[in-house]
Amino acid sequence: MHIGIDLGGSKIEVAAFDSLHQKVFCQRVATPQGDYAATLNSIKALVAQAEAELQQTCTVGLGTPGSPSALTGAMKNCNSTCLNGQYLQADIEVLLGRPVRIANDANCFALSEAVDGAAVNAAVVFGVILGTGVGGGLVVKQQLLTGANHIAGEWGHNPLPAAAIKPELAGRVCYCGRCDCIETYLSGPGLTETFKRISSRQLAADQIVTLAEQGDQLAGQALADYQQQLAMALALVINIVDPDVIVLGGGMSKTPSLYQQVPQLWGEYVFNDEVLTQLQPAHHGDASGVRGAAWLWP
Repeated sequence: MHIGIDLGGSKIEVAAFDSLHQKVFCQRVATPQGDYAATLNSIKALVAQAEAELQQTCTVGLGTPGSPSALTGAMKNCNSTCLNGQYLQADIEVLLGRPVRIANDANCFALSEAVDGAAVNAAVVFGVILGTGVGGGLVVKQQLLTGANHIAGEWGHNPLPAAAIKPELAGRVCYCGRCDCIETYLSGPGLTETFKRISSRQLAADQIVTLAEQGDQLAGQALADYQQQLAMALALVINIVDPDVIVLGGGMSKTPSLYQQVPQLWGEYVFNDEVLTQLQPAHHGDASGVRGAAWLWP
C-alpha cells in the first residue's frame, strides 16, 4: 500500500492506494496555521489512522508547497511560510520511523497525471498548475525529474515573453522579487489584474471567464490576452522539452476555451512546421496532488 500526503496551505489530505491504484482510505484536516510542530503532529496522526484502518505499514510520499534545498535539505519557496527553513523530510522520517519521499506539489500533480491520468501513455509530460500561483512539473517515462537544483518545472518564475505583454499590462512585481513573471499573468490573480487594468473593475478569475462566455467585451479581451500569453509561454516549454502532453490543473484549467484556442495560437511560436503536443485538462483534478505523492514510491 502507498500513502500520499498533500500538505496544503489550508488542508492536509492523506490517502492510501492499493496495487491497482484504487483509493482505499482518505482523510483530511485543516492545516494548523503557522504552527510547524502542530503540522508535523497532524501528519503523524493521519498516517497512524490510515495504517490502523488498513492494518499494515505503508510507504509514505509527501507533496508540499516549495521544495527542499539541494544544498541543505531545508525547505524553501513555501507559501506556507512556517515550513521555510525547516528540515521537513528529516523531521517526518523521525516521527514516522521510516524513509519518506518528498516532492513539490506541482511535481506530484504532474506525476499523478502521467502515471494514471490524462497523460497515462505519454513518454514526456509537462504538468502545469494554473491556480493562485503557477507551477509545473516534468515527468519522463513515468519518472519525476527534479533537476540538480530541485527546481525542474518551475516555469511560473520565468519572465513572460516580452512580445506577449501589452504596454498597459506590463510592470507586475512578483512575490519572488522579479518583474513580469509568468505567474503574475497566468495565475487566477493574474487574470484579475489584467481585467482590472483594462476595465477598472476587480473581479475573481472565474467571474471574468463567465462574463467572457456571456459576450462581455472587456472580459473577452482579458481572456483573449490570457490565451495568447499562455500559448506563448507554453511554446517556450515545447521548444525546450518537446512534451507529448501538457496537462493543466488549478482553477484556470477549468476554462474550456483554453483547450481549443491555445493549441491554435502556439504554433506560431513553436520551432517546427507542426505541433503534435496535446493540451489536456487534468483527469484527477484536485485529487492529483495526493495521488502523485503516493506514486513517489514505485
